[in-house]
Order: sequence, then C-alpha cells, then structure tokens
Amino acid sequence: MEKKENTSRASQTRSKSERPKVWVPPSSLDAPPAPDGFRYRWIRAESVGFQDTKNISGRLREGYELVRAEEVENAGDYPVVDDGKYKGMIGVGGLLLAKVPIEIAKQRQEYMANRHKQRDEAVNTDLMKEQDSRMPINVERQSRVTFGGTKK
Repeated sequence: MEKKENTSRASQTRSKSERPKVWVPPSSLDAPPAPDGFRYRWIRAESVGFQDTKNISGRLREGYELVRAEEVENAGDYPVVDDGKYKGMIGVGGLLLAKVPIEIAKQRQEYMANRHKQRDEAVNTDLMKEQDSRMPINVERQSRVTFGGTKK
C-alpha cells in the first residue's frame, strides 16, 4: 500500500480574497518616491500668476534642490513644466517638486518646534503678567470633541 502525502491546507495555493479597490479622486500632488537619504516637498514658485522668487530662493538657501524630470523614473507619469524659467522641472499649478537631505529636514523640523515652543512660552509669560488676583486667568489647555447630545 502506497503512503499518500498529506499537505496542509495552508500550503495549498488558493486565490486570496483581496479587498475590493476603492476609488479615490486623483491627487495633482502625487510625487514619485524620494531617493534614499532625501525627502521630497512641493514648494511654491508662483502665486496668483506672479513669480514667488523670495520663497524659491529661500528654500534653495535652506538646502532644497529642484527635481528635474530626468532624475525621476517614469517621469511621464508626473507633470513637467514645459516652458519658462523652470523648464524641465517637475511642477504643477505654481508648485515645484524639490528634494532635501533627510538630515537637513530633521534639523529644520527641530528648529521650528523649538521656535514654536519659545513663542508659546513668551505668550504665556505676557499673559501671566496681566493677571490680577481679583480676576485670575485660567489657562486650561484641554479640548474635547463632541458629536451632539449632552455632556455626561
């Protein structure tokens, strides 16, 4: 009598049931995956038909580099500026795609977080200077979200 090999059900190939794909409206700001060590960001080059050279030059001084279509795989899938000063760059609707090294992006994020914290502390200090013992200022920093009904 021959011994029949038993295979587990898990090892049998079955068509896996996939979730049905859900339609979402296309985004005009889809960007290709950033290369290793870099982060992509859309930066404003134009606003209401006027060049925003201050914004672009500031970002370039911060370490951003504009992304050329030749640098990107499948460049045909992304909008490319056809004419003008930024010809050949990936851009749409007055925005240009730029890359920045991750280290610089993290340093910028930390700088902005510290700046926000310092400004918040300055506002609180000024507010407490105006406090009077007859009318104390209560700085309660809690928020709650309700969806109708009564508070319990």
